Amino acid sequence: MTVTDEAIAAALMDLAHARGAGKTFCPSEAARALAAEWRPLMPDVRRVASALPLSATQGGAPVDSVAARGPIRLGLR
Repeated sequence: MTVTDEAIAAALMDLAHARGAGKTFCPSEAARALAAEWRPLMPDVRRVASALPLSATQGGAPVDSVAARGPIRLGLR
């Protein structure tokens, strides 16, 4: 099963809006909602997130969602 960028973007924005302003979520939540084998989706999820109105943080500090290594959190800008 191929997951499209549009499906990834929709899942990310649905999660962001469900959490609301000031709240964050792990990008793996979107990947898990899209595929049983979600780990291979993570690079695409991070790439798509970078083009959306989402901010990425790591340890509370802003990071680039694609370049960051390790766990990140995403939230509405």
